[in-house]
Amino acid sequence: MDAIDSVVDPLREFAKDSVRLVKRCHKPDRKEFTKVAFRTAIGFVVMGFVGFFVKLIFIPINNIIVGSA
Repeated sequence: MDAIDSVVDPLREFAKDSVRLVKRCHKPDRKEFTKVAFRTAIGFVVMGFVGFFVKLIFIPINNIIVGSA
């Protein structure tokens, strides 16, 4: 019986926590959704520029290193 309880208790606790999470969640209104979408878009743009500039800097450095060999 103890072996069964050791398997069932974590599942029961997980189910209880999941129900609590779903009850606390709410659907975002239009203002909150647009705010999150706008900030996510800004993050994509910033990360794109960072990646572009890193690539722009390291391509000539890589060509110098590989070209000399």
